[in-house]
Amino acid sequence: MFKDIIEKKIMTLEQAISWRADLKSADKKLVMTNGCFDILHRGHITYLMRARDLGDALILAINSDRSVRELKGSSRPVTIENDRAFVLSSLMFIDGVVIFDTKRCDGIINAIKPDIYVKGADYNLDTMDVAERNALESVGSEIAFISFVEGYSTTSIIKKVNQP
Repeated sequence: MFKDIIEKKIMTLEQAISWRADLKSADKKLVMTNGCFDILHRGHITYLMRARDLGDALILAINSDRSVRELKGSSRPVTIENDRAFVLSSLMFIDGVVIFDTKRCDGIINAIKPDIYVKGADYNLDTMDVAERNALESVGSEIAFISFVEGYSTTSIIKKVNQP
């Protein structure tokens, strides 16, 4: 039973577009964020809960294994994309997960057209990726920045694990 609920949240882009259309026709606000989410930790959970609080549904676009390697280096990801998608989909405040295979998610933004897009507060309008910002402006998305929880990062967890 739970496995079916979790797996239903993992969508292809085409499924996500159709789901998005249903939300829009029901006058529901869709929040979107993206990232690698390689080793899930408290900082991720807090960030994602805060993102979900901004709307009626939250879709999470996660980087494919190939794009994580491109962004983070050859030793990453630690957890493969299908496992990351499954774990993230098990969270009650995540309504959908889509895997994307590019370094940036402007294509997903253009396809899904979220009402609200959430980025970590380590970014601002001037420092976020130009193509992503242009896509958000083009589809009329509101952009929200959410602070991270201090002391939590996948990189710091990996460093701690690798200490002698």
